[in-house]
Amino acid sequence: MASIMVLSLNPALDLSIGLERLSPGEVNRTRETHLEAAGKGVNVARVLVALGHEVTVSGFLGADNDGAFRRAFETLGIEDAFLRVPGETRTNVKLAEDDGRVTDINGPGVVIDADAWRRLIDRLTQRCEAFSPRPRAVVIAGSLPPGVTPAMLAELVALGRAAGLPVWVDTSGPALDAAITAGATAVKPNEHELAVWMGRTSLDASARHGAAQRLRDAGAEEAVVSAGAEGVLWLGRRGAWEAMPPRVEAVNTVGAGDTLVAALLHGVLDDVSPDVALRLATALSAEAVRHVGVGRPDADDFSELQRQTRVYRLEEGDDAGGALA
Repeated sequence: MASIMVLSLNPALDLSIGLERLSPGEVNRTRETHLEAAGKGVNVARVLVALGHEVTVSGFLGADNDGAFRRAFETLGIEDAFLRVPGETRTNVKLAEDDGRVTDINGPGVVIDADAWRRLIDRLTQRCEAFSPRPRAVVIAGSLPPGVTPAMLAELVALGRAAGLPVWVDTSGPALDAAITAGATAVKPNEHELAVWMGRTSLDASARHGAAQRLRDAGAEEAVVSAGAEGVLWLGRRGAWEAMPPRVEAVNTVGAGDTLVAALLHGVLDDVSPDVALRLATALSAEAVRHVGVGRPDADDFSELQRQTRVYRLEEGDDAGGALA
């Protein structure tokens, strides 16, 4: 399997809380709580390791509360190349109600100064150009912490591309624009992030296809759009593909998109056919929404989830449907 570098610039401690119903302004009793080292990049790393890859994670962690991350990386066998900076890593709270509504309360992250940024650039330059084993791909996932601008994210993308590595990016807003301009190999907005990128409030299935093509026209070699139960769209060098996930009971959607990115990159690096790669990634993403956390490829019914996933090859100009693969 491949050696992969994952960058999580703004990781978080995820506090997931399950309760029957949230009553603002009142005392609420929780049914369950779960605290986990997370953030989009860390979630991507978890899935890649579960799929058999050697993963190094880097970015910034607050030195005052990094214990949960150290324990998680040791348990999972992930190489910890995070830079420690003064302060505490943010805590994100996910309030999940029985009716499926999820309320996110996300912290801004620890402030990154110029010295910390330069140290990260120096470390990544060494990893990408001279380190052995050299990574086969770089993934940059998540939001930007205070002090890190979209232009600085573009610097990371350019660094990886200059080293001859594919760089996959999962972010949104101005950071997504910057990543595309800098030459990101692949980008993965969800349908809401893609609508914002297009200057729209929402996109139907037909408009999503056109918007994904716009991502490619802007410079992304691979455009992956996740739309929950409405499926996944993948436009790139392997053609235009669409997948419809199996029907599952959604409990928590946090981590589904991260699972999709990791599993699709896994398929690309393994050089499997695009329909096989997209089927696995879509099914694993669907598996993730059934519980807190990322998708579990060792789930007892994962083979059945893959069998129930429908993958279509889209012809040039198709907005929906296509040939079943």
